[in-house]
Amino acid sequence: MPARPQTMQSKPLATSLAWIGLGANLGDSTATLAWALEQLHQQAHVQVQRASSLYRSAPVDATGPDYINAVAELSTTLAPQALLECLQGLELAAGRQRPYRNAPRTLDLDIVWFGEQQIATPSLTVPHPRWHERAFVLHPLAELLPERISASQLQAVQTQRIERLPQRWTAWAV
Repeated sequence: MPARPQTMQSKPLATSLAWIGLGANLGDSTATLAWALEQLHQQAHVQVQRASSLYRSAPVDATGPDYINAVAELSTTLAPQALLECLQGLELAAGRQRPYRNAPRTLDLDIVWFGEQQIATPSLTVPHPRWHERAFVLHPLAELLPERISASQLQAVQTQRIERLPQRWTAWAV
């Protein structure tokens, strides 16, 4: 796996919970997601609390191989922008390139929610603007937080192909 990026230097804040979407559809996607969770857990000011099952999903608004997806719950003392920069550093370390919108990717890490915060800056929108439109986010979130995902939200994405995989994490499983 790629080398670990440098740890962010940031003034710690109060601890917040954040939920991140993980996805990959190039290379050994399952191994890459496991690597990303381990790297996140080793970052200063970030601790992986738990992760959903792995899911296979068809690309949405894109072409290419199927994705492997999950959602992880983190506790962090990083500010939202610093967490985003940490995630982008991991994407780069995993070989992520952005040749065009919705291109296939070695690793995609998105902040879905950061506590109850609503953020709208040029580089970060929280909650993620399309979280409620994506089966690959809703199904893993429903596993972690069933009280926050309604049957009608899951019904709205029922035409998107998604499959829960039998593989389990060695750590962080729900």
